[in-house]
Amino acid sequence: MSHKIEKFPMKCRYSRIGTLCTVLLILSILGCNTPLVEYEDSIYSKLEDERNEKLALKNIESSLQELEGTNINVNSFKGTVLITGQVVSEDYVSLATKAVESMRNVSIVHNELLVAGPTSMISRVNDSYLSSKIRAKLASSNNIEANRAKVVVENGEAYLMGRVTTQEAEILVSETKQVGGIQKIVKVFTYVN
Repeated sequence: MSHKIEKFPMKCRYSRIGTLCTVLLILSILGCNTPLVEYEDSIYSKLEDERNEKLALKNIESSLQELEGTNINVNSFKGTVLITGQVVSEDYVSLATKAVESMRNVSIVHNELLVAGPTSMISRVNDSYLSSKIRAKLASSNNIEANRAKVVVENGEAYLMGRVTTQEAEILVSETKQVGGIQKIVKVFTYVN
């Protein structure tokens, strides 16, 4: 009995792998270019929010005497800044607000800092998971465009940011309520009616 080595099945196998890699590459490129939070104004809006977040965090860190025992996060959406996390004293809460209020292109500051110890790594991983679930829920909804809001989850509490109408806000909250594991929903909306 003789054994034949057939080259065709291997060639076909490599061809399928190449096709799969090409499809995955295209999907990943498209995924990188279509973020969940889109900005209808311009790329400038997104860059401005990123600048606000970095500068606000830098200003907060420089205004606080001691950072040990703190966990501070800053998020910005079209001029609205949300500060979340945990700090060691009530003075830090007001200092953080003052450090951000005077910034250029910041219209309003929502300070949700709590005087408490920093959350655990498990809690932060859970927050990321919940945030992903909410974003996926909003992205798959036929009732609202996901680019109308930004989702932030801190210690099981969902903060919904965005420039929305009253009706859109109700839809966003309703969709978010359908995600299990959320302890509280906080609306940080700028209403445009």
